[in-house]
Amino acid sequence: MITDVPGVRVGHWTHPDAQTGCTVIVLPEGTVASGEVRGGAPATREFDLLAPERMVERLDAVVLTGGSAFGLAAGDGAMRWCAEQGSGFPTGAGPVPIVVTLALFDLLVGDGSVRPGPVEGYAASAEARGGAVQLGRIGAGAGATIGKWRGRDLARPGGLGSATVRDGELVVSALVALNAVGDIDDGAELDWPPPPPETVFGTSTESTTIGLIATNATLDKTGCFLVAQGGHDGLARALVPSHTRGDGDALVAAATGPVEALVDHVRFLAVRAVERAVRSVAPAGRERPPG
Repeated sequence: MITDVPGVRVGHWTHPDAQTGCTVIVLPEGTVASGEVRGGAPATREFDLLAPERMVERLDAVVLTGGSAFGLAAGDGAMRWCAEQGSGFPTGAGPVPIVVTLALFDLLVGDGSVRPGPVEGYAASAEARGGAVQLGRIGAGAGATIGKWRGRDLARPGGLGSATVRDGELVVSALVALNAVGDIDDGAELDWPPPPPETVFGTSTESTTIGLIATNATLDKTGCFLVAQGGHDGLARALVPSHTRGDGDALVAAATGPVEALVDHVRFLAVRAVERAVRSVAPAGRERPPG
């Protein structure tokens, strides 16, 4: 799981009745990161600073949250918690925490009036620990669903999944919140039903798979960007269809060091880690619609 990378810590806040929540991944000092969005309907905060040409290289925390764009407010709480720990980009006014937030749409699953906000983001940050991480219908995955291409009434539960791939000292791990238009790809041929008007790919924005790839490799921002691209290849291997206009698929790749590794090697392992993390959420494969 994602905490197999030394120094990475994870905490959750979950509202079980409203079926929403947020997950905060706290990263060790010196972490370098980049990321890429491939879905057509992203909800993000501070994602632009991850671009390789931007000045800031560090990343202090990543927030994965439900609540759609409303849930981006959970990043405020994570930022406040990081500031209390003295983490952040140094400025003349003190450190400014670098916290990237990614949101998924879960407003139709439980009580859409309940959304993670600053208090909830702070609580998840304060709970962040190393070691075993709770997965499934918790945190950002509490209200996640998959298989919506067949119609929302035929969707089934998604959730949080994680997986790690190792090669000697090199560790590459992924944590994903799976809330996709598509299904887990089991290799079977798709029989496309007539999609209801509200679930046509180009008009529905009620999905999104978001996540973090972490590695103990030493990479610069360009290297992390290439690893994030590999992570999206993992999504495409595990989900069908993937990266639709109704998905806001976004992945962050973070390198903590100190293991020297070729970026293409890390990228290859990231493909496998993300694919396995997605499949760990729903290992039984696609459920067929009736008829």
